[in-house]
Parts: sequence; C-alpha cells; structure tokens
Amino acid sequence: MNQLATSVNWTDFANKALAGDVLSPEEALTVLQADDDEILPLLNAAYCVRKQYYGKKVKLNMIINAKSGLCPEDCGYCSQSIVSNAPIEKYTMLDKDTLLAGAKEALNRKAGTYCIVASGRGPTCRELEQVIDAVKEIRATMPLKICACLGLLNEEQASRLAEAGVHRYNHNVNTSRSHYSHITTTHSYDQRVETVNAVKRAGMSPCSGVIVGMGESDAEVVEMAYALRELDADSVPINFLNAIPGTPLEDYGRTPALRGLKVLSLFRFICPTKEIRIAGGREVNLRTLQPLALYAANSIFVGDYLTTPGQEMTGDYRMIEDLGFEIERCAL
Repeated sequence: MNQLATSVNWTDFANKALAGDVLSPEEALTVLQADDDEILPLLNAAYCVRKQYYGKKVKLNMIINAKSGLCPEDCGYCSQSIVSNAPIEKYTMLDKDTLLAGAKEALNRKAGTYCIVASGRGPTCRELEQVIDAVKEIRATMPLKICACLGLLNEEQASRLAEAGVHRYNHNVNTSRSHYSHITTTHSYDQRVETVNAVKRAGMSPCSGVIVGMGESDAEVVEMAYALRELDADSVPINFLNAIPGTPLEDYGRTPALRGLKVLSLFRFICPTKEIRIAGGREVNLRTLQPLALYAANSIFVGDYLTTPGQEMTGDYRMIEDLGFEIERCAL
C-alpha cells in the first residue's frame, strides 16, 4: 500500500481539484490504494468536486447499436471483433427509420443524449451518409443531443458529421499507452488520439474514456486519467470490463465494487470539470454499490449497451430519486 494512503485528508484532494491543480502521481496512486475503510470520506471528497460543477444532476444517455459485429479489429475485450467467438447478432448499418425510432425511444427513456454506435475500424462512405441523413432529421424534429461513435475518422468525415448536427463524438482511448499493445494490435493508441483531435478541430465535443479491469496496473490507471486530462475530453466514460465469453479476455475477473468507486473518485479529482459517466459493466462490477458511484460520476447510460444488457431503466430512475438527485434535462 502507498504509505501516503494511511494518513490522508481527502478534502485536501478535493480542494486541490477545485483550485485547478492536478494531483501528483503519488497522490493519484494513494486514491487507488486507499484502505477500503476510507471509501466514504473518499467519496465525500469526490462529491464535493462533482457538486461544484454538476450539482445533483444526473445526465442520461442511450445507445443504439447501429451496426453489430463484422469488425476487422482485434480488440481483446470486444464481442464484435474479428477475434471474438461470442454468439452475438451481426448486421450491417441500420436504416434511417430504425435510427429515428431509436431516437424516439431515447426521449421516452428521459435521455438527453442519443448515442449512435457502429462497429468497425471506421465508417464507409455509405455508412457515413446513412448516419448523416438520420442525424439531420433527428435534429430537425427532436430535442436530443446526438453523439456518434463510428470508429476512426479523418478530417473530412469529422467535418461532415459536425455540419450534419452531431454534437459529440466518442472514441475511447480504452487503456493506457503503455498497456495498449496487450489489448489491441490492429490500430495504435496514437490513431485513437488523432481521431479525438480531429473531432475537436471539426467543432464537435470530444468524448473519450477507458475500460478498467483489463490487466492494467495502478500506475497505468493513473496514466489513463492524466492522458484524458491532457486530451481535454469533455465527456469521460469509465467502463468496467464485462468479460464476455468468446472474447480473449473472457477469463478476466470482475473489478471489485470498492475499487471501482476508487477509480471513479480518481477520475473526478483528475478531470474535475468533466462529465464522468459510469458506462459499460457498471451493473456487473459495481453491483449493489451503483448508487454510491453517482457521488463521483454525473452521467449514466439507460438501457442496454452494445451486446450486453443494462439495468432495467426504472431501477436507474429509482436509484437517482432515492439519492435525492434529479435527471438533467436536455438543453440544446
């Protein structure tokens, strides 16, 4: 255990984050290595930061799996990759009417952001046109923000999505630069970073996050947090590995719930002003401690993920209500 972890005033960490100062690497490790008995004061400190920037609001997001499977990349965590034997549904890009129906469902679920996600290395010309066509109609008819996640983008593709009305683009770095080759070899960490930078240059809000629980060290978790602070992503989804049978990482164990809360607290301290979203795997890893996670995070997905089920949405509504929090309404 980090020796500093035995005598920490977590409020000092909150004050440092609120002042705009970044934790030192030693302090960051202290968060991850804190004694489990420290979880409540640690979360209280993280909540002081969260409350300053987001009050008691919780942002809801909904995903539609717009294209499933058929991906040539070898990401070890993903059921849709070429190296996966997971028995998932596979289909090409959904048609416009189906994407529009998904947007209406997002509204029904009280989501403020509708996330159009497609498997693959990057969009083909046809796929890009299909998404753009749907986005234009959604923007013209529904009070939703739209996030797209279509893989690697070039400058022209990013500009076209921005012009069509996509508010935000998601492209996760997934893990640390130093751990990256253990997870994916068919594209590089730098290619992911360049896509996020292309998104920013096009005028879209950048969304980039990580997957925790893929064999990374504490130091590599800290490295991820610093990298996303440097990348200046507006939204930071924190996924916890849901080890899907048939994927190369199928035998990896779940992240203990208390460790998950420490990870979320760390990212709140390192990226204090940013939207921190508890994303894929929260139900499997955080289990009954999901409500506590919202003292550090301010955003969740409602409904299912890409190929795995999410918590029944009325459970999410009750969780938010019981905490005394409220759903953030979409402000376009």
